[in-house]
Amino acid sequence: MLPTVSLSQNDWSLHRKGPIDQARHNERVKEAIKDSLGEIVSQESIITSDGKKIVKVPIRSLELPRFRFDRGRKNHAGQGQGDSKVGDVIGQEPGGQQGQGPGKGRQAGDVPGIDYYEAEITVDELAALLFEDLGLPFLRPKGHAIVESEDVRFDEVRKTGPMSNLDKRRTIRENLMRNAKAGRAGFGGLKNDDLRFKTWERHVREESNAVVIAMRDVSGSMGEFEKYITRSFYFWMVRFLRTRYTQVQIVFITHHTEAKEVDEDTFFNLGESGGTKVSSAYQLALDIANERYPASEWNTYPFHFSDGDNWGEVDNQRCLDLVKALLDRSNAFGYGEIQEGGRRSPSTLMSAFGQIRDPHFIGVTITRKEDVYPALKQFFSTRDEAGLAAVAR
Repeated sequence: MLPTVSLSQNDWSLHRKGPIDQARHNERVKEAIKDSLGEIVSQESIITSDGKKIVKVPIRSLELPRFRFDRGRKNHAGQGQGDSKVGDVIGQEPGGQQGQGPGKGRQAGDVPGIDYYEAEITVDELAALLFEDLGLPFLRPKGHAIVESEDVRFDEVRKTGPMSNLDKRRTIRENLMRNAKAGRAGFGGLKNDDLRFKTWERHVREESNAVVIAMRDVSGSMGEFEKYITRSFYFWMVRFLRTRYTQVQIVFITHHTEAKEVDEDTFFNLGESGGTKVSSAYQLALDIANERYPASEWNTYPFHFSDGDNWGEVDNQRCLDLVKALLDRSNAFGYGEIQEGGRRSPSTLMSAFGQIRDPHFIGVTITRKEDVYPALKQFFSTRDEAGLAAVAR
């Protein structure tokens, strides 16, 4: 006779496998998307979309561990050598990689492939993953603008309130406690003293004032690649600032031999033409910062993207002087130089900036589309003065 097995109705171990597998699967999907952020961020279809695009990311399917019979029908023991670790490859199908033979290039193969599926993620969800570790560097408490949160939180309980806010769980608990003290077990005889109501309020927080001055080179030397990288970086920068900081203002400046302040639409869509005089942009940025954003009240962040070509050593020296002047009244200065395919030596402008030893100057070089995400992390990795002091020691 077969033994009978009784299962308790309260044995939740039978129900936990599904949620555990689902949580593990979701975590693996998130990890796969994070591993692909460099490629996803650089997709032109996202930059030119209205921000509501659905992004599809190929994810390797997850299989549960299982036993598999030996196809060669040989006699083996299953204990292994005893020196394996989690993640080790303990066996491989014969015949090499899928669809390939040794020395024959790509051709039809007989090895099973790996199943992939496309995970869909919105641009907002992608931005949340992209921005979770980013922040304005060297941010200081300035201005302290009062920001009223849009979130409504029920974080207080009172004895009076509208019935629509009645907290049933706490009300039942109060009734049970009162009955227990009177020697009566159970729920019943509800009174007004038992009622508990959730109350809500809008949370108010203080946020420091900050201004970001975005400068874009629109000279004739900026080709399609340089133009795309600049727009891509600033697209994500603007989205990051407006997602994370309510009180951040953004000033847009374009320049060739002359610089001018423009609106956001013009900044992203203006064509390229003319020569290059970078100092015109830095001078305009310094003038705007001094006139409209006093350093005592505003955190200031100038950012500039260019291909590094500039009009002569005289203007390079002037750029160096202006960058130092901007650093004296700014939290950080970011310079991104775009070099498609890389160069054997840095540009004359980057060489001039090599003299700057101020840790508040952040310079990056971008040679391919996948470098946009690392540039964002480099510019917007949270830093503070205490951290610099610790590094200096």
